[in-house]
Amino acid sequence: MKRIPTTLAAVLLVSAATCALAASTEGLTVNGIITPVACTPTFSNNGLVDYGKISRQDLSVDNRTQLRDKSLDLNISCTAPARFALIMRDNREGSAIVNSEIFYGLKFDRSGNKIGLYSLNFDPARTVVDALAQVYRTDSTTGGRAWSTSRSNPIPIGAKGYLGFTDVAGSTAGPVAIQNLSSRVTLVTVIAPTSTLDLTDDATLDGSATLEVVYL
Repeated sequence: MKRIPTTLAAVLLVSAATCALAASTEGLTVNGIITPVACTPTFSNNGLVDYGKISRQDLSVDNRTQLRDKSLDLNISCTAPARFALIMRDNREGSAIVNSEIFYGLKFDRSGNKIGLYSLNFDPARTVVDALAQVYRTDSTTGGRAWSTSRSNPIPIGAKGYLGFTDVAGSTAGPVAIQNLSSRVTLVTVIAPTSTLDLTDDATLDGSATLEVVYL
């Protein structure tokens, strides 16, 4: 799990206790685990998805337009088998045209209008884990304390929920330990109606997100 926020919270609590100078006392416990295992995620094409120039005529005036799907290969290599999950952080937070943890923003046009959104989708059928015969996905919205029933259908990765993988169908035990994972992930991109955009000049799609490995 991520330990830096826990350490920061502890420092804040200590500072508050020092300033209060109260006669009563309260204990503080700091927990954590330093693991020797390291997992490194790598996207093909350095994680770059380029749609090139998109003509205004190819976009809908009144409705959102879904661009052609794009694919990237994701490889995660660990120094030893490890239980981990994935989460993605939007570096353009607040610019997606739909407010949801599974949608990420493409920034704004010259007038401050939101250009669109995208999602990153994982398909267990296109995911290979070590020597496992089949892979299922499972997710957690409680920081890894509880896990959804593992399934084989695709799922978009979220900015709040953990995404993990297991070889057991219908399991709620969470991810299994993995050393090597490879997956063909799909980027789905949607552009806002042109009637809501300022297209007197080029509008640049500028999405950016960070995929994070969370050790369990």
